[in-house]
Amino acid sequence: MTEVEHLETHSLRVGVERAVASGERFAGAWASGGDHRASWRALLVSPHDLRVISCDASAGEVESIVDIVEAAGWDEREAHDVYGLEFAGHAPMRALAAHPDDPELWMTPVTGEGVHQVAVGPIHAGVIESGHFRFHVVGERILAMDPRLFYKHRGLERAAEGRQAADALVHAQRACAACAVTNTVAYAQAVEDARGLEPDRDLRMVRTVLLELERLYNHLHDIGAICAGVGYAPGSMAFAALKDRAQQVNMSAFGHRFLFGAVGAGAGAAALDASRADAARGRLREMQADTAAAWRELEFTGSLQARLDGIGVLVADDARRLGAVGPAARAAGIREDARSASPRLAYEGFTPASLHAPTGDVGSRLRLRALELETTYELLEEMLAKPLARGTTMRRGATSELGVGRVESPRGATMCAVELDGERVTRLHLRTGSYANWPALAHATAGNLLPDFPLINKSFELCYACVDR
Repeated sequence: MTEVEHLETHSLRVGVERAVASGERFAGAWASGGDHRASWRALLVSPHDLRVISCDASAGEVESIVDIVEAAGWDEREAHDVYGLEFAGHAPMRALAAHPDDPELWMTPVTGEGVHQVAVGPIHAGVIESGHFRFHVVGERILAMDPRLFYKHRGLERAAEGRQAADALVHAQRACAACAVTNTVAYAQAVEDARGLEPDRDLRMVRTVLLELERLYNHLHDIGAICAGVGYAPGSMAFAALKDRAQQVNMSAFGHRFLFGAVGAGAGAAALDASRADAARGRLREMQADTAAAWRELEFTGSLQARLDGIGVLVADDARRLGAVGPAARAAGIREDARSASPRLAYEGFTPASLHAPTGDVGSRLRLRALELETTYELLEEMLAKPLARGTTMRRGATSELGVGRVESPRGATMCAVELDGERVTRLHLRTGSYANWPALAHATAGNLLPDFPLINKSFELCYACVDR
């Protein structure tokens, strides 16, 4: 069960400072409650533990921690815009979820001779979600970039409030189709954590298979997207076809290309008999050979390789400072992967993929995904060697009002916090790998040429919908 430590309002900052000094890492913060019982909570992660520290925020103001943990910047800005919390010491408090008309209220101030702005979006030529990018440039050189997201106010988190925990799962699932399994597994883990439940071996196995199937089609898509970013159509088409084949496996095995409905809270929601498991395994084995062949074509295409190195660099120190996660962080040399510490899943003995010489650029992010594909194929080959039962949960601890789940998505660690009053959800908060990585993408963009941004953006391939609250 996730440990929750309640501190005085003035002590939370000290608590975070001590935790970071002792080696724990910040993994998200959120506001909860109404005007008369508001709380501000922060999640801290160590190699084998999750811990929440919380303080009363009913007075409407707490101390900022951004000077200790820069990665908390977006969390504080969102809580300010959505919950009206003030953060002493966070100045200027630029708007994030709110969209004021005055550019000075949300943009980074950039001045100087020859500086001008280039606005892109929120409506794009492609079929993608709404997202606006404001570039501050001299000529074609980018000095800074401000991403403006949170366009669709869907009310997903608020809609979950008051619903039965089993019924509220759908709100986490629909936050993002491409990470539907990750988000629902994180939600299920949070609910089970609060209820003192632990998944049995069967449930851990089937959830792990679902997560790796989701990672498979996402990584195939992302490699193809990078090829599209440099205009290399053969690679883009080859990996788009592989992605489609991966989603056909999902459909045949579990009845949905995005694996909707395959995860339940408190019990299993999907299973595979021996025949379907063997069929999926055979198709994945063929795909693995075809993926290796398609990858070799990319490795020996000079026009593609020449566009990758030294573009959109995110070095390890900056990745750590900004709280980057997933392939973006590992491509910068940070060997952290939530799968390494996932007792509620079947990743025993897992070792994250790593590059021999991580450089944190587009090329590193591309090659890291190729390595992770090999790991995913190997995991699925092993796990689909026998039927998958639905599984269930067992009582292992006391119940609590708060539970946390943390799962490695294709884009990095996703955290879901669920607060319960009996069987009803009083707060749902989802902080995805995309959410964590948007500030890192903005940082990696600076210093590059404006025409390189589509390539840099595709090398992170972050979700817009994940921040459409």
